[in-house]
Amino acid sequence: MERHFDPILRDELYTERLECGLTVAVLVKPGFRQATGHLAVHYGSVDNCFVDPDSGEEVQVPDGIAHFLEHKLFEDPDGNVADRFAELGAEVNAYTTYTHTVYHFTTAAHFPACLDLLLEFVQEPYFTPESVAREQGIIEQEIRMYMDDPGWRSSANLMEALFVRHPVRLDIAGTVESIRRIDPDLLYLCHRVFYHPSNMVLFVAGDLDPQAVVERARAAFARRRYPPRGPIQRCLPEEPQAIAERRRVQELVVSQPIFRLGFKEKRVGVTGRPLLERDLLTAIVLDVLVGKGSPLYTQLYESGLIDQRFGFGHEPGVTFGYTYLTGPTPDPAALEARLLEGLDRAREEGIAPEDFERARRKLVGRILNLMNDLEGLSYLFIDGFFKGIGLFDEIPALQSLTVEAANERLREHFDAAMAATSVIAPRS
Repeated sequence: MERHFDPILRDELYTERLECGLTVAVLVKPGFRQATGHLAVHYGSVDNCFVDPDSGEEVQVPDGIAHFLEHKLFEDPDGNVADRFAELGAEVNAYTTYTHTVYHFTTAAHFPACLDLLLEFVQEPYFTPESVAREQGIIEQEIRMYMDDPGWRSSANLMEALFVRHPVRLDIAGTVESIRRIDPDLLYLCHRVFYHPSNMVLFVAGDLDPQAVVERARAAFARRRYPPRGPIQRCLPEEPQAIAERRRVQELVVSQPIFRLGFKEKRVGVTGRPLLERDLLTAIVLDVLVGKGSPLYTQLYESGLIDQRFGFGHEPGVTFGYTYLTGPTPDPAALEARLLEGLDRAREEGIAPEDFERARRKLVGRILNLMNDLEGLSYLFIDGFFKGIGLFDEIPALQSLTVEAANERLREHFDAAMAATSVIAPRS
């Protein structure tokens, strides 16, 4: 077992890779009353084409199947797994992203029993034609509901405008048509291929004994005698560097237009420390240029083009990446023009050293505050793990950044040629 100690955060993280291939990570938080467990699978919505390791054949599965599988694993022959967690006084949930699926619980008691249950139900799929048909109806209703949700449509339309062929342009839940093609055999296939311990990580945090956690995980996975497995071959289409389309407009029932501007990443395939530094630099640039209190934000706010709901973010994937700026506005065209003009001017003038330093200190403070949030820490660890980024890497990476690197990132990423716009307009 490896011990990782962060002298700034004063936290200890213990990790061990088991014989079956599972990585176990335990963040020790002395004095914490609650504990949390997260079992993550490196399998998300973009993994709709892969090579079956048993047959060697390339397989194309329906869009949305990773999310569908996440839902179905909560059912077993005796009912719903969530009820068994509730009997233990624990809350359980799951989520699917573009790149991974996570099953997690939080409890103030009975942690060993909850951990055993988590490791058990994720490894024991149970699908019948009847239960799959029932779930298809449930998810179909969810998809139809989202299709009329302005915020969701704004985001989905931007992804379709930014990306030409990469499956990140597809909704995580799939479509009504795609989920109708899902059957038990396909679910069992995806579970067999992706839910191998070598493609998973267990992260737990709380006032826990790391060795005891490792031994429980070892026992839970040893019973199933998983064969050795190499890396999964994923078949992603080649994505052009250019965006798919410049603008996407859709009319829905809204009182005011919803605006979303996105910038597509030019270079992909970056992992580890370089990817982390790219993400942190982007966060600093965004805070300096359009964060609350910045000159551009103040001008847009005082002119009535944005309000306090204006926001932004960066999605630093390995095979894709993008930045977005979004919010309701009375005049999408004017807001787009002002944002692009302001960003272009900043690319020419650059970020001042004092503004860079202020944004960097703010980001350090945000990371330090996160260290007492078990759920936030879990999300941070898992998202970083599958990208080759460690839990304690952020502050050292931040300390190594320079204003020159921030200005280089600003000039490279915020290029109007890589920008697309999504607008949800009031229905006429």
